[in-house]
Formats: sequence, structure tokens, C-alpha cells
Amino acid sequence: MTKVLAVVGPTAVGKTGLAIQIANKFNGEIISGDSMQIYRGLDIGTAKATSEEQAAAKHWLIDIADVHDRYSAADFTTQAADKISDITNRGKLPIIAGGTGFYLQALLDGMQLGGDAYTDGAVREKWLNVARREGNQMVWNRLNSLDPVAATKIPVKNVRRTVRALEVIETTGHLFSDQQDEAGAYDSLIIGLNTDRARLYSRINERVEMMFRNGLLQEAKWLYDQGGVALPAGKGIGYREFQDYFEGHGELNDVVEKIKLDSRHYAKRQLTWFRNKTAATWFDLVQQPETVTEIEALVSHWLD
Repeated sequence: MTKVLAVVGPTAVGKTGLAIQIANKFNGEIISGDSMQIYRGLDIGTAKATSEEQAAAKHWLIDIADVHDRYSAADFTTQAADKISDITNRGKLPIIAGGTGFYLQALLDGMQLGGDAYTDGAVREKWLNVARREGNQMVWNRLNSLDPVAATKIPVKNVRRTVRALEVIETTGHLFSDQQDEAGAYDSLIIGLNTDRARLYSRINERVEMMFRNGLLQEAKWLYDQGGVALPAGKGIGYREFQDYFEGHGELNDVVEKIKLDSRHYAKRQLTWFRNKTAATWFDLVQQPETVTEIEALVSHWLD
């Protein structure tokens, strides 16, 4: 079975650095598992691996989409699987590094996401039009009447996912909830990084301030000029908080504090996800950097 190593954890905890260290020691290449680092032009706010870091170890699935493009977990699983196969066939170790938990789970657990096999643009557009005319609740109610199991797992506000479920039901004649996840295709080892909450939140605050020093304001203004929150990329943390400011409302200091707050909340959600959805082995390299030797021993044992 193909081996895949993953480095997960909340933002600002050192995932990129550890992934590079493991890649160099165990002949690996890194696949970004971050839903925002795919976008070209968004380097600072996404904490994208720098040119120096990308030179230190080969990175994949970075800068592969335009900010106007939509990118889903289904897209990620397809492209990441291709990269895993390519990296493995070249005798190297695939390493996934990133904080988008659903992407990782979809890939490693073999979740079926209703991809291109069951698509019908006319059906999709029909339900999107219903949502526009009558609201998300009406569309969700329809799904709930047809497939209550699926509806309980999809928030009313997630109209895109609701419409997708209805599209699959109409196209296949089967319930969306009847789709069975495929058995995981990989022998995976998941390394989780974390540190105590106060220290983590301090690191997040410091990272946001560094982003501003490095030009986040200019990067966010460029994205705003492209369409801002109307774009898929514009809804990401570190960018959406600028919308009111660029429209003449509020102060820049308020934006800084809002990004810090949103980033801290996101880190908390990330930790909850990885703890509940993955079998990660956890380490605190912030307070105990020497435990990297334990990580390397764990990886070595797993590879053997």
C-alpha cells in the first residue's frame, strides 16, 4: 500500500518547517494541503511557503489556480492522488502539509465527494435559481424531504453543497447519503503539531503583524480590486476582513485585530477537526524542539 505522511495542526505552529525537514531526511516531496495556497498572487495572507522554502524541498499544489477559480475538496483529492502516485513512482515519499482538515480527510479516507461522475449542469442551475428566488431554506427543505440523512450533515447556509446533493439525487436516482466512502487507499502516518493555547495565540498574533509588515495590505487591495469577497479566494481569512475598510468604513487597526481574532478562532476549529477526525500523533515542537528526534524515529519505524 502506498505510504503517505501528513503534517497537520493549527496555523502558525511550524508545519512547513517540519515538512521540509522530513522531506530532506527521508527523500520526500511536499504536497500542500491548504485550500488557499493554491491561488496565484496570494502569498502573504496564506502564509505560503517562501521561495527559499520551496527551494529547500519540492512543493506541489501551490499557485495552481487563479483567484477567480473555484477549487473544491474533490479537485484536491484528484490532483493530490496524481501527485502521490507520481512522487511514489519516482521513489520518493509524499508528504502532505497543511491545515485544511476536510481536504486531508477526503484524500486519506477515500471519501466520495460527488465529483464529475454525477454532474448535470441543467439540474444544478435549476436548484441554484430556486435558491436565488426563494432562499437557501427552501432548497434545503427539498433536500430534507428527499434525503433527511444528507440534510442533517449539510448546513442550510451551504447552498452549494445542498444543490450538489440534489443534483446527485436527480442524476443518479439514488440518495446522496447512500454514496459509500471508499476504503482508504494509503498507508498514512499523521504527525500533529500543537502547543499550549496562550503560546499558540501569541504566535498567531505575531504572524499577522509580520504579514502586515511584509505587505498584506497591498496584497489584499489587489484581491479587492479583482472582486474581493465576491471571489472564492476573497472569502479567506486575511482578505475578507479588509472589505469594509476598502469601502471607506472602519480603521486599519480594526482590520488587524479582526484578522487576529478570526485566525485564532480558525486555529481552534482546526484543532477540533484534527483531534476528532484523524489518528494523529501529537508533538509540541514550539516548547520541545528536541522532540523532532522522536518524530524522525517514528517516521523511520513506519517506513520500515
